[in-house]
Amino acid sequence: MTRITTRPCSFRTSEMLRQTGVHPVLARLYAARGLTDARELSSELGSLMAPAGLLHIDAAAVFLADAIKAAKKMTIVADYDCDGATACAVALRGLRAMGATVDYIVPNRFEYGYGLTPEIVELTAREKAPDIIITVDNGIASIDGVLEAKRRGIDVVVTDHHLPGDTLPEARVIVNPNQPECGFPSKHLAGVGVVFYVLLALRAELRKRGVFDAQTQPKLDSLLDLVALGTVADVVRLDSNNRILVAQGLKRMRAGRMHPGVAALFRVAGREARSASPFDLGFALGPRLNAAGRLEDMSLGIECLVTDDDGRAWAIAQQLNEINLKRREIEADMQDTALLHLDAYEPADSNTISVFDESWHQGVIGIVASRLKEKFFRPTITFAPGAEGWIKGSGRSIPGFHLRDALDLVSKRAPSLIDKFGGHAMAAGLTIRADAFEAFSAAFEEVGRAWLNTQQLERIIETDGPLEDAYYTTEFIGLMDGQVWGQGFAPPVFCDEFRVVSQRILKERHLKLQLERNGQRYDAIWFGHTASVGERARVAFRLDANEYNGVTRVQLLVEHAEPA
Repeated sequence: MTRITTRPCSFRTSEMLRQTGVHPVLARLYAARGLTDARELSSELGSLMAPAGLLHIDAAAVFLADAIKAAKKMTIVADYDCDGATACAVALRGLRAMGATVDYIVPNRFEYGYGLTPEIVELTAREKAPDIIITVDNGIASIDGVLEAKRRGIDVVVTDHHLPGDTLPEARVIVNPNQPECGFPSKHLAGVGVVFYVLLALRAELRKRGVFDAQTQPKLDSLLDLVALGTVADVVRLDSNNRILVAQGLKRMRAGRMHPGVAALFRVAGREARSASPFDLGFALGPRLNAAGRLEDMSLGIECLVTDDDGRAWAIAQQLNEINLKRREIEADMQDTALLHLDAYEPADSNTISVFDESWHQGVIGIVASRLKEKFFRPTITFAPGAEGWIKGSGRSIPGFHLRDALDLVSKRAPSLIDKFGGHAMAAGLTIRADAFEAFSAAFEEVGRAWLNTQQLERIIETDGPLEDAYYTTEFIGLMDGQVWGQGFAPPVFCDEFRVVSQRILKERHLKLQLERNGQRYDAIWFGHTASVGERARVAFRLDANEYNGVTRVQLLVEHAEPA
């Protein structure tokens, strides 16, 4: 069941924003998203929160500055998603610019699992022989891995943004806005954002030591295209601080001042960097990088981001594109199989979904879980074969159901059921024995029944209400596209009643409509939907500028429609 609602909006806040010069519609949109002060709209670097607010960041800067002076060997241990790849590239480029001897390693996720495990430490020691390991986008849960590094005489600097467990690893330094007692106001930095902050603090420390001055210091703002890409792709909340990082990165992309790998990813995805948007980063560039980590080896993605050779970047981007096409094929097959498994599934009778298939690929189950969650609006875990006798699950959740906490409760109630698990509110992973699948499904459903009520299992499309006729224009769309929308700062969705002039099915998959309101007609499309709507409909939609044969027209992208 899907219901359209209108976001509450404070008229007083909206008016205050309008009086400071904000466009009247944008003032209303911002107020509905909790923004109360026009200063929060600043996208200038000078408005970034100061690094000093991050716990232990000064200790990290001093330690790394000493290590650079002593010519210590550093190795970055990266995670295998887009945030991990961009964080690794930012760390490599930034540390090298400051004189560090630094290399990286990104373990194969299927062989070594997640985080800095003792096996990864052993591999890193054997292949790279570092004095220092720096983790990016991982490490906060790596208790055993850090102990193994210590045993081998290797110092570990953890940079991460994930939620810590009850115990922290005994690392030399930990920088993580989510560790206990860290008062940094933005808890939503992505892994790449944390690394960028560490570099800012390190550069300040080296300035203090006289290694650089304001003129000769490395220009770290050149890394912001990578910071923006990792931040958007990791779907972290775009609070005011993250919006600055993303806005600055997009500004560089639009001006053509980006790294060869980022430019090549735009080109291979058929997107225009000069009009780069968060949507491009999240749905065109990010998936192509992520595909490498899902199906093969993320070092290919990192290589794309660290090369300065345009030709090499283009060649790797094409490889990444091929891997992504393969990923899409695998995903489509897995989705078909999942729907066969769920043929008799009745959402009214279940609050959760657990599904396993022998043929599934571990690297793609997370996407399939996400698609099923979208379709059925239920917390969903999909499982694929792991090591002999084991299966690995990847889960996605809905608002109001904390997935990691749910797994924790299952684990406490039946201690032998889950081998290991981790994650956060909306996404989590776990390993169980193959023969425990049915028992796990039942235990997970029991938590779902206890925690979720009928209202929570109803999909709600939040809208910004009607849009005045004067703003159905490409100029207004351009104004909206110039803002940074994303997770936690939702892109505008409007809602109004229309007369349905015509409707037809396009390519057997989409509904093409012509809608009329106040004598004006608009083309509209409802992607992935084929059932017809009535003669009058209440439509939730996003505005889109559709270019065809050199002419740009306003088009409505339908999110949902119901009889008016």
